[in-house]
Formats: sequence, structure tokens, C-alpha cells
Amino acid sequence: MGTDFLIHNAGLAFEGSEIDQNDNLIKMVKCKGRVSMLEDEIKRLENVNYEKEYKIHVGIAHTRWATHGEPSSVNSHPQRSDLDNEFMVVHNGIITNYKDIKSLLEKKGHKFESETDTEVIAKMIKHIYDSHKDNNISFRECVELTIQQLEGAFALCLMSRHFPGECVAARRGSPLLVGVKSKAKLLTDQIPVLYSKGRAVLDEKGRDSIKDENEDHRGFINPQRCDSTTEFHTVGEQSEVEYFFASDASAIIEHTNQVIFLEDDDVAAINNGTLSIHRIKRTLDESTVRDVITLKLELQEIMKGSYGTFMEKEIFEQPESVINTMRGRVNFEKNQVILGGIKDYMSEIRRCRRLLFIACGTSYHSAVATRQLLEELTELPVMVELASDFLDRQTPVFRDDVCFFISQSGETADTLMALRYCKQRGALIVGITNTVGSTISRDSHCGVHINAGPEIGVASTKAYTSQFISLVMFGLVMCEDRISMQERRTEIIQGLKKLCRND
Repeated sequence: MGTDFLIHNAGLAFEGSEIDQNDNLIKMVKCKGRVSMLEDEIKRLENVNYEKEYKIHVGIAHTRWATHGEPSSVNSHPQRSDLDNEFMVVHNGIITNYKDIKSLLEKKGHKFESETDTEVIAKMIKHIYDSHKDNNISFRECVELTIQQLEGAFALCLMSRHFPGECVAARRGSPLLVGVKSKAKLLTDQIPVLYSKGRAVLDEKGRDSIKDENEDHRGFINPQRCDSTTEFHTVGEQSEVEYFFASDASAIIEHTNQVIFLEDDDVAAINNGTLSIHRIKRTLDESTVRDVITLKLELQEIMKGSYGTFMEKEIFEQPESVINTMRGRVNFEKNQVILGGIKDYMSEIRRCRRLLFIACGTSYHSAVATRQLLEELTELPVMVELASDFLDRQTPVFRDDVCFFISQSGETADTLMALRYCKQRGALIVGITNTVGSTISRDSHCGVHINAGPEIGVASTKAYTSQFISLVMFGLVMCEDRISMQERRTEIIQGLKKLCRND
């Protein structure tokens, strides 16, 4: 999990023994700097046999910019629960109520090492485990109880010396996927979601939680059992299987192209080679399964090759990415434009009151750049909004509005919150993303995939140009049956044709 920045923290934790041995030690290595520096630290480890093969083995690693505290080894991930490494966690996102949790745990005697918000997660899960270990609480249940106390955005991956060979991950407001690698055939291309039997109530702070009929006197909710034991297996009892948790598919494509995209509040548990996905609460409109998706991403697409940086590589990829955005959509001979992802919704879009384009950063600027042309071609009011400002103003949205949400990753937090805000008010949601399976693409009624290819560089290049072209193509589709627009429309299409030339 994580992103490679100029200055960052890097860390690794892994099981140092077989799961049937008594010591169940977890070894941890952390440093300030690049991954190459972490590799040097790992080589200096003593009593580690790198040639040994384990039947079951768990490891978690992370590179991360220090959102709380300065870049240092102690602020690196994984963060631990105590000096014995009982619980280890890596985390993407920000815990907004970490100060309240930290104050509570300090009063209960927990000592903190770092300045990070992540450390409260490790300390909280240890506190819950110690409070409930007499009840044979499972690792997954510990995590479920922990995330109910957290506010903010997070994608978590955890391991514990108390539960050797197990790994649990959870997400809310931050992307997380599971990669599945096996030489054997998978039994199914879907995995069912399991739900707790508890009922939803509000705790003393007004937050949703799951509560049994009898609440534990320690102030935390009793662990819940699940309705089913349905799990994800491969064909054959002796089949080898590897699972990879990552925030982005590009991180695991060299290992597998079979992935499961987790949704908000999913808890994924791996135990004894099997994967199960759980949720605490159930809503009426959510899917009860998670699909196994085969990625079409190629390894060479995320390699720098002969370029010095990814940004340089992606700048020079723009002629190709622009062609890929238009491929199969623009017929230059017949002056036709077809966007298959929104074709079935075009009659509804043409009847709308106004078009709202909502995004952040570079994606916002792609909408600003095309706004005048879209107003000309659609003859509709076009509003372009920064997602954060749009939410702060509680902008009125109506059922006959069409809202476009533009995001390269499809996971931009403010854009996602704005999407849900508009969806609750009955507007038609159109996603424009560069990532298949992203949250925005899944939560939209329809959409356009810009086909720019992976963009690794922080500064957007080819995604911006492909977003620009996609919005222009949308405008061309909107005016295809207007006689008064045909001359202007043909002029624009022929202009797009010039972009496809190699001279």
C-alpha cells in the first residue's frame, strides 16, 4: 500500500517463524527514506533465512508520506501496539478522531511511541483484544470492533502474533483491493458478503454501532458471530494461493491480474489460505457479492523504461493516449461519435435542466477548459464545481440535473462525497474515470472510461488530455441531431482527427 514520494517513510513486518511454533515472533524493519534504503536494512537483519519456504506466511509493508509527524523511522508504518509487536497495522488515510482515542487509551495506561494517527489503531485493537480474549474473540472481530471507533478515511491491513497466519484488512473512504494468485482454478468468480447478526443502534455519542442484547461492562461492544462460513477457495485441497492487499492495482499487477475491489466498510479476513469478506451493517441497495475481476493492465505499462521519471514518460505517451481515448468511438469518415458507456442514458441527459461537472485538482481544470465548448454544443447551462466547495455550500441539486464526476483514480475522497450527495437527491450520475472497478465508476449510473492508461506521476499529464478529449466527445454526441450545429461539429471532429497524426 502507499505511494512513492520524494521523501517518505518505509517499513515492513513479517512473521519470523512457522505458525505452529510457540514464539510466533513478528519481525519489523522501518526507516526514513526510499524503499532501496529499507532493502539495505532488511539485509542487515540477523537470524533470517531468506531461502526457507513457509506453508503459511504473512507480511505487511508500506511506503507513506508522513501526514502526522515528521518523516522518521518511528513514524513509519507498520505501527505496533506495544514493544512485543502483538498487533501491527499499515494504514492509508487520516483518522480524524485520533486525538480523542489517544487520550482515552493513555488514561488506560497505553504508551505511545510515534506522532502518527495510525498508532491509535494498533493500540485500540490490543485494548479490545485484552478486554475480550476470555471470550475467544477472533482477529476479524477485533478489527470490526476497532473500526467502529474510527472516524475519517482509512484503508487498513493488520497482522498479529496472537493470530499467526492470519491477515485482516478493512476500508472506508480509501481504496483497497485484494489480489488473488493461484496456479489452481478458482472455485467461483464471486465471493459472498457475510453479515453480523447484531442490530444497529446508536451509541452514547450518536454514532452507528452493532450491539448485542448484552453490552460488555468495559464499554466496548461484544463481538458478533456471522450467519455463514462461506469462504473463497481454490480447486483442490493442496492448492497454493497467495493474497495481496493494495491500494492500487498497479502495485500487484506483476504478481496477479485477478482482483477483488473492496467497498466501504468491508472487512476482508484471510485465515488458513481462505478469504472471507464481512460487513457489520446491511443496506437495501448494496451488492451481496464481490466479483473477481481480471485486469487488462500490462506490467510494461507501469515501468519507466528508458525515461528518467514517470512524469516524463507520461508526457511522451500523450499522442498514444489521446488516440486510445478516441479509438472505437470516433468515426472520422462518417463524422460519428459513439460513447457506449452513456448511450442508453442519452435521452435522459438531453432532457436535463443543467449539467454539473464536479471534480478536484487537474480533473476540475479539464472541466473548466471545456465548459465554453460544452455550453456551445449542448445549449444547456454548464456548472463546474470544486468538489470540496460544492459540499461546503450544500449546493441545491435536483432530480432533473445530470452530474458528472471526473477523477483519474475514481477514488478522490471529496469527489466521492459529492457524488453521494447528488445521488441521494435523485440526480443522474455520470462518472468519467481512468480506473476500471474504481468506486466512482461503480457508484455511477453510467460513465466514460478515458482509456489513458496507468498514470503513476503525481502531476497529471495524459489523464488531463484524455479527460479533455472525453468531454469534447460528449459535447459532440449531445449535438449530433441538431442541423444548426453540423458545420461546427464537423470542424471539431476534423480537428480531433489531426491529433491522431504522427507527423
